[in-house]
Amino acid sequence: MFGRSNTDDLFFEDFIRHAKSTLEGATLLVSLFDELGNAKELAKAISEAEHVGDSLTHGIVKRLHETWITPFDRGDILNLISRMDDVLDLVEAASDRVLLFEITETRAGAKEIAEVLVKCCEQILRAVELLPNGKRRSELLDIAVQIGKFEGEADTLYRHAIARLFKPGNDPIEVMKWREVYDALETACDRCADVANVIEGVVLEYA
Repeated sequence: MFGRSNTDDLFFEDFIRHAKSTLEGATLLVSLFDELGNAKELAKAISEAEHVGDSLTHGIVKRLHETWITPFDRGDILNLISRMDDVLDLVEAASDRVLLFEITETRAGAKEIAEVLVKCCEQILRAVELLPNGKRRSELLDIAVQIGKFEGEADTLYRHAIARLFKPGNDPIEVMKWREVYDALETACDRCADVANVIEGVVLEYA
């Protein structure tokens, strides 16, 4: 997209690898809400995906300090990988809460938000795969808009889930547990929108 070199390719390849790990984690999270009996094993797999993401993030930051010329602005590279890593961190946070709070019965809202999160992550992967291609700017901008729409959908699901959670008669302890799970899921979708904003900014800056 911005003039390619071997070093540029390393940045783009790591963005793609990170996005794949995030999508893997989000997909596993949907499975976790479907199969709470296997929550421990699925949470472990999510944690492994998160460790891969952390390693890639550290590698990109290290390369930024070692590279004189980067494929696009250093601040944008740092913002992009940081927001991507936030998404994966929050996926792990949601699965951790399920384990720590010993949740044994799922709620429809959690799975629904997680499914929207998967859609966001699919679009992020698609975007970073297109990012090196200077002829796909309009497609990248369309992806950013689509992620924004998914994030809005997640916000609506979150509000409805919270409303159901606070209905009279619900166990206050369960309310506190699920509020934290829902917050992690909804914030993960927010961070996906942040990723889209960074990508949109990069595309417009170099258009």
